[in-house]
Amino acid sequence: MNKTTKKLDNNVVKALTLACEEVKQWQIGFEWLTHTARYNHFPGSLMITCVFANDDQVERAVADGLDKKLRQRIQGNLLKAGIKVKDIRRHVRLDSEQSCARQDQGDWQRRIARFEC
Repeated sequence: MNKTTKKLDNNVVKALTLACEEVKQWQIGFEWLTHTARYNHFPGSLMITCVFANDDQVERAVADGLDKKLRQRIQGNLLKAGIKVKDIRRHVRLDSEQSCARQDQGDWQRRIARFEC
């Protein structure tokens, strides 16, 4: 990873860390998030996975419109870091520990690789 790419990745990490810490305080079952990106196709390749404890919490977040609020928070933090994505819905997906355990035997690397842009 060259210096420019490393700096860009650090900016993404900072923006997402801020969003993560804020959303954890919402008490909605959100646990953590991670991202992947191919920086030669950035920002189009940026994929952010927001992880909840179980499927019910994901469904509840969507039903209550908190998924939109979560995406807005992430997009706002990315914008503050100078990173603009065209359609944040394409770049943020919700998932759960429960689904990963059921479908991928808890292997998050394999699971996330399936959803990369």
